[in-house]
Amino acid sequence: MPLNLTVSPDFAPDHISGWFYFNTYLQRKLGIPIHLELYDSFAKQREDIRNGKVDLIYANPYDASMLVREMGFKALTRPMQKTDETVIAVSAQSSVNSVEELQPGAILATTDDPDVHTMGMIMLEPADLDESNIQLKTLKNYVLVAKSLLKGEADVGFFLKQGYDELSTLIRSEMKVLVSSQIGVIHHVLLAGPAFAQYQEALTSALLTMSEDPKGRSVLQNMGLVGWEEMSEEDSEFMIDLIDTLID
Repeated sequence: MPLNLTVSPDFAPDHISGWFYFNTYLQRKLGIPIHLELYDSFAKQREDIRNGKVDLIYANPYDASMLVREMGFKALTRPMQKTDETVIAVSAQSSVNSVEELQPGAILATTDDPDVHTMGMIMLEPADLDESNIQLKTLKNYVLVAKSLLKGEADVGFFLKQGYDELSTLIRSEMKVLVSSQIGVIHHVLLAGPAFAQYQEALTSALLTMSEDPKGRSVLQNMGLVGWEEMSEEDSEFMIDLIDTLID
């Protein structure tokens, strides 16, 4: 029976093929069957995680807390040169030029990406806005958030910075960024569950040397990554504590 790999639903659609290549690469390196399951919903993915249907996951920082502290997962690696930051943007035609200019009743386009939404709401506090005095419009991905702004269906939108940067040049030219977070220590992480325990050492070795292998570099490029670096337990606990503090 194959082990199951999944990916946080906030990855760019352009990288879907890259994750399938990654799955094939891991199977060849480890010599074991691995099934890749992709989700378009954080809720459905979390349901399957809690039901024991996930053994290896490229997780967003918010879910990393639950996976490590409740499900017994262990952080192995994080992507090199890639931190998770949140961007707040409006249409280029908007008269709003700063977060402080946003008004109660504003329509906010967001996704169900928990860490981005949490950070975005914190960044709205200078305007005295919270979920009690804005209208939430929750969409499936950042492309739809952008379209909502451009069509005038929302006043402001939250984006994962990587998701914003990967939008087309044309779409980005029709928006303006009000603010971008600069935390620098929050990032996605590759986590292995208990069923993957016997393969953790081999998996970590394969990941850390991936950028040195021509085939590995090609796979990384298709995933939008440059490589992996090891994540210590101390680093993992620090990030999880920070996320928990932000949520509380």
